[in-house]
Amino acid sequence: MHSVLPSPPRLTPGAPLGRRWARALAGRGWWWVPLVLSVLFTVSVATWLQLSDRADLESRQRQLITDSLSLEAQITERVDEEQVQLNELARSFDVSQSPEGFAKQEEVVDGLARLWQSVSWVDADTRLVAVVPDGIDIAERPGISAHLSAPLHDAFGKPAGHLVVRYAPATLLRQTVPWWLAHEYDVRLVDGYGQVVADPLRAGDREAPPEESHRHSLEPAMPDTYLELALHDSLRPWWLRLPSVMMGVFLLMIVVATALLRWQMNEVLRTQTALRTEAAWRQAMEDSLTVGLRARDTDGTLVYVNRAFCDLVGFGPDELIGRATPMPYWPPDAIDDSMSRHLRNMAGGAPREGYEARWVRQDGRPIDIMLFEAPLVDASGRHIGWMGSILDITERKRLEERERHQTDTMAHQARLTMLGEVASALAHQLNQPLTSITGYAAGVKRLLERAGQPDARLVDAMTRLGDQAAEAGRIVKRIREFLTRRSPQRETMDLGEAAQRALALLARELRRLQLQVEWAVTPDLPKVDADPVLIEQVVLNLVRNACDEMAGVPAAQRRLRIGISRAGTSATPGARDAEGFLRLDVDDAGPGLRGRSVEQLVTPFYSTKPDGMGMGLAICRSIIEAHHGAFDASASTFGGARFSFTLPVAGSWPSSGLPLDEADPAAHSEDFQ
Repeated sequence: MHSVLPSPPRLTPGAPLGRRWARALAGRGWWWVPLVLSVLFTVSVATWLQLSDRADLESRQRQLITDSLSLEAQITERVDEEQVQLNELARSFDVSQSPEGFAKQEEVVDGLARLWQSVSWVDADTRLVAVVPDGIDIAERPGISAHLSAPLHDAFGKPAGHLVVRYAPATLLRQTVPWWLAHEYDVRLVDGYGQVVADPLRAGDREAPPEESHRHSLEPAMPDTYLELALHDSLRPWWLRLPSVMMGVFLLMIVVATALLRWQMNEVLRTQTALRTEAAWRQAMEDSLTVGLRARDTDGTLVYVNRAFCDLVGFGPDELIGRATPMPYWPPDAIDDSMSRHLRNMAGGAPREGYEARWVRQDGRPIDIMLFEAPLVDASGRHIGWMGSILDITERKRLEERERHQTDTMAHQARLTMLGEVASALAHQLNQPLTSITGYAAGVKRLLERAGQPDARLVDAMTRLGDQAAEAGRIVKRIREFLTRRSPQRETMDLGEAAQRALALLARELRRLQLQVEWAVTPDLPKVDADPVLIEQVVLNLVRNACDEMAGVPAAQRRLRIGISRAGTSATPGARDAEGFLRLDVDDAGPGLRGRSVEQLVTPFYSTKPDGMGMGLAICRSIIEAHHGAFDASASTFGGARFSFTLPVAGSWPSSGLPLDEADPAAHSEDFQ
């Protein structure tokens, strides 16, 4: 089988040359060229304006940095001059003079008149000798200030203290900044945290953009202090100026002219209607196919896909055309198998009858497909690739799987039906010997009583034997009625007492396992409407399963807890009133659920015990759901498993005389299918 790709539509050879050129020009849409050129021109002008703004901004930034460095040099030079003045004062200072003489020194008076705020004399023991002007404490900070210091020596050249000069950075800045610089910039001093140290020109807390401001450190003249210059006026961007308005008007005029040109070309474009109709017809035929089509060249690259193929894999044509191996719809966990099939197909070894494969849609959903490959040839008969036809067989595979599952279910239901018949026959056969045991026990008890002074232990044993046989008979009777789909014999009962009776039957097993039972029963609980015998069997089965699970656990770690409480707001699914239910929990310290769900555990014939039949939990859930309750399994706080069921409080659910399968069809539909 060979396939040929549909060739693109061609112009009729007999058409006049002028008309053919007109169709070609109209088909290519040359009407938009002036608009595109105008837009390009506008974009070029906008780019030039943007570059011009950027150049101006860089020039302003360079000038800002230059002025900042110049001002920083002036400030540093001024601070150095003050330090020199202070050093000269320290060299000529007489440490033996009085504080009054220190205040009258000419250098001190000149410094205070010039820049200094105060001059402090500190002796060699760091004690304050004098402060000029008088009355200023050295610990005081008259505003934010900086200081200079110079060492003092006595006549013998020994250290005799320091002279400390405090000055205001704001005053220094006011005396140093030229008027033209203050007219163009906001000048201030800030510390390393951005806090304003000196702002003599009242620049305020305005934060200028980084491109319109500059900071420069004044180290070492003024430690941890930075000189900040910010431009007064920001450079307005070009789109807020006149050129943007002019470009907008220009573009509007071009759009109007283009619209007029397009209107004039409509007559030419109408000549393409027949050609477009033919192309659309072909495309519609391809898209109407329900079979996915794909074409690949000899290298395996996708060159064509139809709509059905795109809908099948969930990818668009633009995501597939031009893609080479590995394909995006190949399963990630089977890339090697997909690649081997691809190489086989490229070598011409694809089965003629097709083959099945599994792909993955874009949304992650797997699909099953049937794929047929055929050589792809061009008009000259040359082999140029491969054409594939793809059928979606996911639904067919699902139906086959469903049919197989229904067959298994029918076989499973047949086994359950047979089991019910066997159990019913067994219950019928056991009823007679249990009745006999009860009669014999009563007869032996009467004979012992007639013999006079019978052994009390023998009488008690025979009484217990009769009671247990009668109880076994009642259990067999109720189970038989349950298996024959009769309605449970509901009565008002105490759930806690029923649980205690069930544990009394397992007292010997509990003592053998050295298992202590913990009770967690909420006081003043209401009674429930249920069949006591069936509920006792449910509790008995759950406790026996817990004992079996904890048989392999060390004796010191074996724990069993029976808890009874109100169901609360998380009561049974489908319950009309969550407060109208009681909940019984059986917690053990066994190995736990080990990842199994309750649906898996209650599946008929599923058992974790080597000798188990797998019917215990299935029957338990059917009994509970027949009472309009719910059965659940979860992790226990002991580290093991917790099996729980709920029962309706007496009077919270209307009584029903219907058989089990009619009273609640959903109660056991899953267990006995």
